[in-house]
Amino acid sequence: MLLLPLSWLYGLLIASRRALYRSGILKSHTLCVPVIIVGNITVGGTGKTPVTAWLSKRLAQQGLRPGIILRGYGGNSQSWPVLVDQNTSAEKAGDEALLLHRLTGLPVAAGPNRVQAARKLVSEHDCNIIISDDGLQHYALNRNVEIAIVDRQRGFQNGRLLPAGPLREPVSRMNIVDLVLSKTASPKGKNTFCLTPTQFVSVVDNQVKRGLDAFDNGKITAVAAIGNPESFFLILDNLAIQYQKKVFPDHHPYVAEDLQFAGNNPIIMTQKDAVKCEHFATQNLWYLEVDVNVSNETEEQIDAVVRKRY
Repeated sequence: MLLLPLSWLYGLLIASRRALYRSGILKSHTLCVPVIIVGNITVGGTGKTPVTAWLSKRLAQQGLRPGIILRGYGGNSQSWPVLVDQNTSAEKAGDEALLLHRLTGLPVAAGPNRVQAARKLVSEHDCNIIISDDGLQHYALNRNVEIAIVDRQRGFQNGRLLPAGPLREPVSRMNIVDLVLSKTASPKGKNTFCLTPTQFVSVVDNQVKRGLDAFDNGKITAVAAIGNPESFFLILDNLAIQYQKKVFPDHHPYVAEDLQFAGNNPIIMTQKDAVKCEHFATQNLWYLEVDVNVSNETEEQIDAVVRKRY
């Protein structure tokens, strides 16, 4: 309640900012190719990055040449945007940028100015469609399609704007996006997807893999530095894995000392965490690989929305 006045002030500021873009006082840029935004209105992880990767690969399979843009949060590059390749470090471009390139093999550009990042992909990689991981509130970039991601388990919590609640924009913002996708426990019906664990992969050597039942002795540490770490721990709980948990802030820049626990027991983490640990990884470090699963109805709905808008 004490934060409500700040929340009202924040709401006034974001409404004013959007009005400035609508009136043209602040300039929005239109690209020569279609733009799809995959975003949300809440702070914390909802599954945007996995959905961005899934959608980008789906568009590539349909014969398009997608490129992915994102903020590059946590990156320390001296110049932006950064074109990501296999030699780009997570420290330079941010963990999500490197992860998206690993997951898709597609061109990825990271930088706070998404317009510049997108133009770089179009000019240097001949991309004919751009997918933005996050950026629903980045009104400097015009968009053809807005897809908003909601974690059904968390919802909108108290429904209040920052800092009194988790919202970056009012819930009413969801009424004007093109499609709302809900992350659920299983992908049943329209507008739903889920993250399904597939296997554990060695951070030292990603050719070394183990099944989901490989770690069942209870002497395991699970670490997470993601927006919603409980979503990762819930997957482990559903796999009946016993573990000790260790939570770091989102985008935490891991160092070897962070992962020095008693004994030499397995340490498991998300793939987003793993890309920041490769240069000091030991044999006991593993990440959980997950796939995005959507229903056939949802696939058809996404295809229809994308085709309609571009």
